[in-house]
Amino acid sequence: MSPSRFAAFGRTRARVALGLLALLLALCLTALLSPDPQAMGSTVRNDAGQTDLALYEKIVAGVRGGENYYVAAADALRAGQYPLRPFLTFRLPGLATVLAAIPQWLPVRWFLYALVLCVAGAWANRLRGELTRPLPAVAALILMLGSLLVFLQYELAPFHEIWAALLVALSLALRKPGRWIEAVAIALAAMLIRETAALYVVIMAVFAWREGERREAIGWGVALVLFAAALGAHAWAVAGVTGPHDPMSPGWAGLLGFGFFIKAAVLATALQMLPVWAGALLVGLALFGWLSWRDPLGLRMFAILAGYAAVIALFARLDTFYWALMIAPVFLLGLLFAPAGIRDLWRQALDKPRITVTRVTR
Repeated sequence: MSPSRFAAFGRTRARVALGLLALLLALCLTALLSPDPQAMGSTVRNDAGQTDLALYEKIVAGVRGGENYYVAAADALRAGQYPLRPFLTFRLPGLATVLAAIPQWLPVRWFLYALVLCVAGAWANRLRGELTRPLPAVAALILMLGSLLVFLQYELAPFHEIWAALLVALSLALRKPGRWIEAVAIALAAMLIRETAALYVVIMAVFAWREGERREAIGWGVALVLFAAALGAHAWAVAGVTGPHDPMSPGWAGLLGFGFFIKAAVLATALQMLPVWAGALLVGLALFGWLSWRDPLGLRMFAILAGYAAVIALFARLDTFYWALMIAPVFLLGLLFAPAGIRDLWRQALDKPRITVTRVTR
């Protein structure tokens, strides 16, 4: 097992890091105190008994039938007694337009599975240096499947997070020093499907700037500008089909805390099949594992996870727990690196100071 980021820590720093890891795992167990969101999929209903999945399917059907996207979306939102203000209650039109353009004889699940395979292949290639032995390779396969479990449920294809999250994961895997154009283009597509992907782009821009990759940072910035322009056009279009008497969203200041993020991450992966306490601890270890990986990508991934954790803890409501899908596609792969991190911290924490005796001769 390769040395982790903590292999060079001194004894004091290692002990502090072990204490912080224990604190992280304790905080993960606050998920046991968090309220339970509804299950993923067709059972998620609003106060009127309408499912989000049915809402998105209705919008796609309207666009396929020749309706303008914004008219179809406004009619579906009103029929389902959803809020129509502010404009962010309307999803961007990209996904519905693409799904509506796919012939009905051509299964959408083929496109979804193809994207899942692209993500899995890109990450397998990215981790190739870490998977030189059979056991890590098998573990990586199992963890990848566990991360992608929800994304293999083709009936969830109308969910915008499903596609945006896979595109974010693909973008992150393809990005390398000096090779970023494909990653930026894919990330822009993700933002045009789900605006929450913008957080990923902001973090990538910050990292590129800090690492002295000025052209790359400008590339991420250009993607954000294009997205902002699209979002402005979206707001203008929504204003054309809504009025002051349409219901307002209750807002996004859920303040449900870190424990809710942990529970949402559990529900977004195969960890949902475990007891909540076990799933919560594994989420914490996956976070720690990404930080442990001695690769610049590990630090980027940890920063992305921390960013989405903060957003979900502060702004998600009980019925928007599925925001955690944005970090789910490869999340559990962090568990690959957790054992090395724990090993190195434990070894360094127990390391005794060495006294060197030098004989002085006259």
